[in-house]
Amino acid sequence: MDPRIAEPLMKLTWTDPVTGAHGYLVVHSLVSGVATGGTRMRAGCTVDEVADLARGMANKTAAFNLPVGGAKGGIDFDPKDPRATGVLTRFCEFLRPWLDASWVTAEDLGVPQHLIDEVFATLGLEQSYHAAIRRSADPARTLRRVQAGLNAPVPGGQLLGDVIGGYGVAQACLGAANTWGWAVPGTTVAVQGIGTMGGGAAWYLHEAGMKVVAVADAAGTLYDPEGLDVPALLELRDRFGEVDRGRLPEGVQSLPREAVLAADADILVPAAISYALRVDNENLVKAKVVVEAANAATTPEAEAALSARGVAVIPDFIANAGAAAWAWWLLLGEVGADPADSFLRLRTEMQAKVALVLAEWHLDRVPPRVTALRQAEVVRADRNAEASSPVGAPALMIP
Repeated sequence: MDPRIAEPLMKLTWTDPVTGAHGYLVVHSLVSGVATGGTRMRAGCTVDEVADLARGMANKTAAFNLPVGGAKGGIDFDPKDPRATGVLTRFCEFLRPWLDASWVTAEDLGVPQHLIDEVFATLGLEQSYHAAIRRSADPARTLRRVQAGLNAPVPGGQLLGDVIGGYGVAQACLGAANTWGWAVPGTTVAVQGIGTMGGGAAWYLHEAGMKVVAVADAAGTLYDPEGLDVPALLELRDRFGEVDRGRLPEGVQSLPREAVLAADADILVPAAISYALRVDNENLVKAKVVVEAANAATTPEAEAALSARGVAVIPDFIANAGAAAWAWWLLLGEVGADPADSFLRLRTEMQAKVALVLAEWHLDRVPPRVTALRQAEVVRADRNAEASSPVGAPALMIP
């Protein structure tokens, strides 16, 4: 069955007894009894959205050959509301059987990693990777390895766990530039959203020498055709990822929020909300390639329209998979607390995958999503063959 339309294994709806907010857990697939996927919180979140994201996680784990299935959690509530932490805590408490045994979750839109870890600690589950850590022969040692990796300092005053997803997106952009033969200093990029993912991507693209000409937050677009001072702008963010407009560097123009989509840039990185590119605005895009940092950033209809006019779309389950892939490499002991090892592994794998999907695009105009889904299906077929063999699939082993 086509993985884009396959029915999930389970959909669950929860109602908060205090606020009446609704929360959702969708488990698209289990591998070795485990599924992975973040928990988001935003006003207007729907079960269909969460199901779409869970499907994307299943594609992501297959594309990077991670030994787990895909799931997603979502809560229809404003993360800026002072009651938000209580809502998240009660959601996790209700879903504790899944979080204890089968669902490995992490940060997502509106839910930073430190917050979900605090909630898990309150519930006595230590850390949001708990369902995997408890399978280890030595859970305490595995927890120390995970915490050391998440909290490893990196240049710029950040922690590895906070930036690895954005680093992966930046490597997807650099991989696209390399495939096209673009010189990095002459390549321009626009980033919609400068929270954890978008801000990290903008930082590492700026560090690599690419010219970030536009970034957007909830208040609008900041633009400078000569290139923005990304580190300076990131210093002006509040905890919700919005830039203080009263302290903007000289030369930065303030434009409407959707202006970032129409920016004169080679690469567009939608890193904010799902379905940011739709049939009613895809015609604004001037970029030659879209790199989806946000989950489900482009609707299928908009992606078809972009492809028809020669704009390649690197799908989310490739471009933004860095955080999920790295978390499982860390859990499996394939990387440790040295950021250089993690950056090398992710850079190598991300650029190779981008080169593969763009090669098919250049050769026969096969959309990158189609090529990536085919590769994921090969992994799924191999897993199914192992599971149906007389000895069965190998158990998930966490060292």
